[in-house]
Amino acid sequence: MSLIKKKINIDLLSWKNELIISQKEGKTFVLDPIRKKKILLQPEELVRQLMILWLIQKTDFNRNNIQVEKLIKINHLSRRFDIVVYDKNIQPYILIECKAPDIRISQSTFDQIAVYNMTLSAPFLIVTNGLETYCAIMDHKSKSYVFMDEIPVS
Repeated sequence: MSLIKKKINIDLLSWKNELIISQKEGKTFVLDPIRKKKILLQPEELVRQLMILWLIQKTDFNRNNIQVEKLIKINHLSRRFDIVVYDKNIQPYILIECKAPDIRISQSTFDQIAVYNMTLSAPFLIVTNGLETYCAIMDHKSKSYVFMDEIPVS
């Protein structure tokens, strides 16, 4: 399956000034509004926090239905999803994988998240590096996905 370039028009990095940043002992931390704690600010964490901020401010999802760094078992291996958004029935709705801005999003990135999603069965997948964001809808029967033009917001 080839990567269909249907990039979502979201410039997550433009939201950097909205984050709550602090310094301690020469290290930079960001306040995670979901986990309610300060997290060491690494490039991938920056993208994760910007995506969380976007979800809270630009969608109708309840912040209580957003889970960060969810641990699941896949084929007896522990895997950690960056962000899972649950629907009103507390079923996985969107699975989000965040990469550092300097990491290119490839077909294998999407294939990996799609395989991980076989356990959760979320209907939507998002992969972002802050510069590029892609969203796909899963067809669980055929174990395939189709890229979308926008992110579901409710």
